[in-house]
Amino acid sequence: MGLLGLAATGICSMIGASIYVVPFMIQRNVPGIGPYVLPAFLFAAIPAALAAFAYIILASAMPRAGGSYIYASRALSPYLGFVASFSQWFGLSIAIGVVAYVIIPFLRDIASLLHFEHLAILLESGSVRVALALVILWSFVFVNIKGVKLYERTVIPLMVMMFGLGTIVIIAGLSFSQQDFEQVILTKVGRAVPQTLAVFNWPTFLAGSALLFSSFIGFDSIAQAGGEAKNPTNSMPLAIALAIVTVTLFYIVFTYSLYHTVPWSFVAEEAMTKDVTAPGLLSYLLPAGWAVLIISGAAIALLNDLPAMILSVSRLMFSWAEDGIFPKQIAAIHPIYHTPHIAIIVSGLMATIGILGSHFAGDFFLGIDIMVTSMLINYLLMCVSVLVLPKTNPSIASKITIFKSRALQQSLATVGTLWLLGFLSIHISKDLTTKVNAWYFHSTLVWFLVMLTASVLFFFNWNRLKKSGVNTTELFSTLPPE
Repeated sequence: MGLLGLAATGICSMIGASIYVVPFMIQRNVPGIGPYVLPAFLFAAIPAALAAFAYIILASAMPRAGGSYIYASRALSPYLGFVASFSQWFGLSIAIGVVAYVIIPFLRDIASLLHFEHLAILLESGSVRVALALVILWSFVFVNIKGVKLYERTVIPLMVMMFGLGTIVIIAGLSFSQQDFEQVILTKVGRAVPQTLAVFNWPTFLAGSALLFSSFIGFDSIAQAGGEAKNPTNSMPLAIALAIVTVTLFYIVFTYSLYHTVPWSFVAEEAMTKDVTAPGLLSYLLPAGWAVLIISGAAIALLNDLPAMILSVSRLMFSWAEDGIFPKQIAAIHPIYHTPHIAIIVSGLMATIGILGSHFAGDFFLGIDIMVTSMLINYLLMCVSVLVLPKTNPSIASKITIFKSRALQQSLATVGTLWLLGFLSIHISKDLTTKVNAWYFHSTLVWFLVMLTASVLFFFNWNRLKKSGVNTTELFSTLPPE
């Protein structure tokens, strides 16, 4: 892949449910966030940028498939590299399923706007929603199996369409006022927009920021594709920087434009009873044709998450198998398409669990919470890797070509470590203190079970490697072949 394909991989992994759903459904998941969603977004961008700096530094020295797994296993330890990336693989695989599941309400809104009421009701059916989500997921699994060329021909046009249609949403949001919206709601549905007094609360604000941090997760998918990049030492860091800057600017303008028109109190009230989407909110103001177009754009934004995220998680599995700490069969390459098809299929199966979990849990934020926990820990380890790499693996550290100043590296990584640790503490505290119907709705407890599973898998395969005579010290002090 060239620079455009790599940047599109990161951008498409980041933009989707994160912008069209999360900034509005957060009113239900973090009650009291009220009008402070945009400031919370900006606050969440800071640790995301610091994590991106860590990835840029490490990617310049270790441009290989498997990204975060390679970085942590060579800088910290094979165990930490595996369990952290296993957590990442699990969290992102579940998130893939969540995204596929969330697409269906957009199709429901389109059917409703076109007055296909029976179809809209059908799309509310649990079995239909699950079935369609599975069809969408496995279509993109097939795209990934077919190879990089089809992948780029899929992802880049989807990215262009997403930005084009997203721009229409922004223009529409900036073209109306909250008074316009209140008048339309009163006229069309005979309902007054609630007038609620906003009270700023630091714990609520920080909890909202920790959740919105999930919107910036995805740029690391560029690192996982290192084995298929042209001139990866230069193109990967540049692609990460392009992705994080482009997406952050888009998030800020998009979120501002929607809350500029739709009062936060109305969003909060709606979110308590149903899944709320940005296009669904604007549909009150726009003619049906424009509303259909905008909702279609939102569906495309969600769709373009899937191929990029599938590529990311499958390359993690491939790199584990290549190092011998996962069954070698997972690293099998398709004889015709030259892709790790077994890893792609297994990742698709885990994403299928994400679809089923979203359906039976009744709240897709469970999958989002699991992903946030996983990625906060993963990004935290990336910052720590930057701090310790010169001591643990000086030969690899000498290959760093971006931010070569050791003082700058230490400053960025230290601030990133502390900030991410704070976000992780807030996120876990909120999760464990929230009242739920069953223990397995606590994402932290699910994450611990995932870590236990990863540990068992690691030590089983580690002992197998030792018994087979592999020099593990040498293996994990050097990079895999290109």
